[in-house]
Amino acid sequence: MFKNLSPGAIGIQANIEEGLALAKSAGFEGLDLNISEANTLANEHSVDHIKSLWAEAGLKIGGWGLAVNYRGSDAEFDESLSQLPDLAKLAADLGCHRTTTVVSPSSNDLSFQQNWDFHIKRLRPVAEILKDYGHSLGLEFIGPATSRKPAKHLFTYTMDAVLGLAAGIGTGNVGLLFDMWHWYTCRSTLDDVRKLSKADVVYVHINDAPAGIDPDDQIDSVRCLPAETGVIPLAELMQILDGIGYDGPVTVEPFSAKINAMAPQEAAKTAAESLDTVWAQAGMA
Repeated sequence: MFKNLSPGAIGIQANIEEGLALAKSAGFEGLDLNISEANTLANEHSVDHIKSLWAEAGLKIGGWGLAVNYRGSDAEFDESLSQLPDLAKLAADLGCHRTTTVVSPSSNDLSFQQNWDFHIKRLRPVAEILKDYGHSLGLEFIGPATSRKPAKHLFTYTMDAVLGLAAGIGTGNVGLLFDMWHWYTCRSTLDDVRKLSKADVVYVHINDAPAGIDPDDQIDSVRCLPAETGVIPLAELMQILDGIGYDGPVTVEPFSAKINAMAPQEAAKTAAESLDTVWAQAGMA
């Protein structure tokens, strides 16, 4: 596993070069790939130019966000899907084989079965294209009860349910974006994580939760830095992930007003230090 920076996850707007400089100075080991910006740079310069940026910074490439509008209209989906092979090839050429997207926990319009069928129909061709280029797709489940409460129909909001969806897609390269906040708020257990295989976990988000609030009452947009409160057993989770062989990025995603108010360098440094704390608590320092 390696300590990874996704600038947007801590409220920072940065291009690739700015992100690399921030990540290096703060002590991160990796930086996520902005696939759209990378595509522009590859067209203007070359793939080797992009590789050299990461090499000069001495950093790994984390993951990239799936650039397919799978929830849109048929026309929007088809258009974005047609662009996926080129983007998947670019990411593969750069050595970045982890891409992620979010699965909504509920719907006002689709029953569970309709939503299930919709996701299989849309995500299977996506996963097939990704598989052609050696990529794994991580699906993020959304755990908080407050995020699904207003909707008419529930969908997949737990780790196990999204793993079931991945199995239903059936391409063998779909797993989890494992977010520790969502694991906590959907009331999964440490034993649930122990049952995972290395192939089940594509990407990891790490965060903590405000103290004194029941998991069912937690609000998705109000989180804490890793190890800030000790509510989520992050050290134990990290030890389990290490034990199953997960070797990918671990990215801070605190949704913290305190972090968002900081200057970029201070925010990045504070986020990196929180990871250092968890690494030490897990005995991985």
